[in-house]
Amino acid sequence: MKRTILLSALLLSQFGTSQLLKTSGKNIVNDKGENIQLRGLGPGGWMLQEGYMLKTADFAGPQYKIKEKIAELIGEDGMQEFYKAYLQNGITKKDIDFLKKAGFNSIRLPMHYNLYTLPIEKEPAKGQNTWLNEGFVMTDNLLKWCADNKMYLILDLHAAPGGHGNDVNISDNDKSKPSLWESEENQKKTIALWKKLAERYKDEPWIGGYDLINEPNINFTGKNPNGTDEMSNAPLWKLQKEITAAIRQVDKKHLIIIEGNGWGNNYNGLTSLWDDNMVFSFHKYWNNNDEATLKFALDLREKHNAPIWLGETGENSNVWFTELIQLLDKHNIGYAFWPMKKIDNIAGVTNVKITPEYQKLLDYWKNGGEKPSKEFAYKVLMEIADHYKFSNVEIKNDVIDAMFRQTTDDSSKPFKDHQAPGRVLATEYDLGRIGTAYKDNDFVNLWVSDPAKRSEWNSGNQLRNDGVDIYKTKDDQYYVGKTEAGEWLQYTVNSKADKAYVLHINYAGNSEGKIRIEDASGKQMTTVSLPATGGNENWKTVTVKSINLNKGENKMRIYFENDGINLNYIDLK
Repeated sequence: MKRTILLSALLLSQFGTSQLLKTSGKNIVNDKGENIQLRGLGPGGWMLQEGYMLKTADFAGPQYKIKEKIAELIGEDGMQEFYKAYLQNGITKKDIDFLKKAGFNSIRLPMHYNLYTLPIEKEPAKGQNTWLNEGFVMTDNLLKWCADNKMYLILDLHAAPGGHGNDVNISDNDKSKPSLWESEENQKKTIALWKKLAERYKDEPWIGGYDLINEPNINFTGKNPNGTDEMSNAPLWKLQKEITAAIRQVDKKHLIIIEGNGWGNNYNGLTSLWDDNMVFSFHKYWNNNDEATLKFALDLREKHNAPIWLGETGENSNVWFTELIQLLDKHNIGYAFWPMKKIDNIAGVTNVKITPEYQKLLDYWKNGGEKPSKEFAYKVLMEIADHYKFSNVEIKNDVIDAMFRQTTDDSSKPFKDHQAPGRVLATEYDLGRIGTAYKDNDFVNLWVSDPAKRSEWNSGNQLRNDGVDIYKTKDDQYYVGKTEAGEWLQYTVNSKADKAYVLHINYAGNSEGKIRIEDASGKQMTTVSLPATGGNENWKTVTVKSINLNKGENKMRIYFENDGINLNYIDLK
């Protein structure tokens, strides 16, 4: 009796002083009843890789095909060594500490089942569940890092046994084997895995919830292969009910998060909720940030009096991020952005740097030719795995600024501490909203009216995630290109004294151009004619005398008065 009382007191103390999440009508709240808006990030590409994250999409989309390509070059043992290093470096405590400092309060972990249990085809006995230590240890470590930072960890089954959709990349679906929906064994294994996870984490206050199946996309009865026209979704609701029942056998406390068909958004056929601590997840990509795009989710929240959560979004411009978060804040909707680490990534919070040698492997895989040696390929792949360490990734401060400061602050701030005299690179324009720090005519990545074509927005796709088109030169330097009449860039420069500087403008262009420079008040400082240089990277310099700067901070705007000026840098002397 005393032991039971002590245990109850311990659990009450543990959860009574924690931030355990639960539903309260349409809101997610903590155990004090305070509203919690989840501001999260999903470390996509860690436990589960999609081809586009490693730049292998043209020839290997699902993870199993990526592994086959790697094993082809360095053998099965070499492939396992690569993945051991890749997983070890992919997410560490330093990554989570960084995300907390940036402003995130939660992590949505995209799990691959094969780190936790064997595929049904490899089980020693039919129907058996062999548990693997690797995935559980990775999850334990991540949970500890989250708890240390007072961040919620939401478990997301991103790749269920057998794969759960016709978009094979996102769930590592091997079509030569029975899928989740075709195999009772795979469904039983999925249920057993969730019960195992819930049993392990039932008393963990920083577990935010269980996201049962990521982005189901399957045509049970409809014509659309990704389930967007399904009307009943009966197998989906049946399986999620069964998973919930298994979880509730061991865990009565944590949130259950369900997703609809059609990549998470088709909730047709759902008549009522089967649990009183349940959240609806929806996903949002490449569409407008307006009330119309949220209506189906808001209607779902209203109809069932249950919270909604934008469980996955991202892969767009800084303008889109800022506007989306402002819209979500207005409706008290939490979110998780996607992904964290990706090779050649401008639209995430970090970038994994590619190497010329890795590009050689990609070229071979795509085009054939002379096969790289095993030794060369192994060295290249292990170097890429090393690039996934937090100490080696490139932090994308412009993305972070757009996701947090710019959602409520319309001022600009310096991208870098520019001093006069000194050099200001064209790419180092201020951080801030469009219309405050810069103006560009194409600034969002939309895929709305025509499914075969996306909107043009950043043809350079280098360095920063605004609409400003940044390109890389042959010697790995960066410049602003594809400029159009009416666009402008603002730079904050600190002068050590009131002084008239000589301005040197380094530029290129196939035709004659003109720029206008104004100060913060809109007063014109100078106009400069730029003769044609005979090529987009044939750089020339023009000199302008008597650019007056005040002692301290100055804001200069460079306006492009015609198309086609490529800007490299300006020197103030």
